[in-house]
Amino acid sequence: MGHQVIRELGSLASAIAGTGLHAAKRMISGLSGEAQAPANPRAGQPSDAFPSPYQTSIDNTFRIPVFLSSANQMNEIQMAFFNRLILEMENALLFPRTLPRTEQYPETTLTSVRRVVYSSYGLLAVDFQRFFVQGIRTNVGEFVPTTPFWEGSAFAQIEPSMAYQYGLPLLLVREIGTDTARGIWERGNSPFIILEWDSTKPLDDFFQIVQWRSAFANWNAHVRNGYYNQTEPPFRYLANNQDQ
Repeated sequence: MGHQVIRELGSLASAIAGTGLHAAKRMISGLSGEAQAPANPRAGQPSDAFPSPYQTSIDNTFRIPVFLSSANQMNEIQMAFFNRLILEMENALLFPRTLPRTEQYPETTLTSVRRVVYSSYGLLAVDFQRFFVQGIRTNVGEFVPTTPFWEGSAFAQIEPSMAYQYGLPLLLVREIGTDTARGIWERGNSPFIILEWDSTKPLDDFFQIVQWRSAFANWNAHVRNGYYNQTEPPFRYLANNQDQ
């Protein structure tokens, strides 16, 4: 036993002198009986559980930024619809931007909204049920209406209006029964069709209907057309007849 220890110590001294400290450490681990971890063939590669910033950047390639306008406070059903809407937009290679979830500027709210509008190529607004109103007393009449109704967020009126002023392609979706006689969501006020989502039915009942698929495809086409027009160079170096 003593001769074996002497031979091992001699080998250790040779390892330190010849192959270096790392080889000596491996021999010490062997002498102490410690188990050696198997070599990782993927050492230095990013973990699947934590995608690299490069992969995240690739996933966002070709996605056109659009403004997704909605209320900040949602119930579980509204949040499920909102998440499904984001998935539909991402599958169409769009990048939905929301305030204040994806970005917020150190300015007033209206200024932040304007910045998102000016840096987007379309707006999709969702008017969720937000306030249950029993009735309204006006300055010239009786307490109206006779039946309660739902109102959405004030920004469901402001953000689509600012986007329309700027000329962005708009797509409006409201939870059924919300703002039916108020602001831009009242029938006849907006210059486009308003889609209605029934929160009492499964999500697929909305996202599989022809009205949604047709309106979304048409809006997406306008968004991409506007993107290509806005990113054209301001000056062409060739005449039109040479561009053909």
